[in-house]
Amino acid sequence: MAVLIDPPSWPGHGRLWSHLVSDVSFAELHAFAARIGAPRRGFDRDHYDLPSELYAKAVRAGAEEVGSKELLRRLKAAGLRRPKRAAGRLGRSGS
Repeated sequence: MAVLIDPPSWPGHGRLWSHLVSDVSFAELHAFAARIGAPRRGFDRDHYDLPSELYAKAVRAGAEEVGSKELLRRLKAAGLRRPKRAAGRLGRSGS
């Protein structure tokens, strides 16, 4: 059971961001995020977008530092990956 975090290397809104995931459950992920003060609005389908300012706090709280590829591999292996769907395919039934 682990909460994983990749390095803050994803740019956006003038900051760098990490991804925070669980390889066990979304309940574990939400509880961990709440403990470190990550706002719920940072949750995106299967991960939290975590600003670089919270990276060290997450690691001190027990998040395992992994590379982005390893994070994605473990998220998929846990069956928790929720990829974006193509916009043109949403709500369509074979038309």
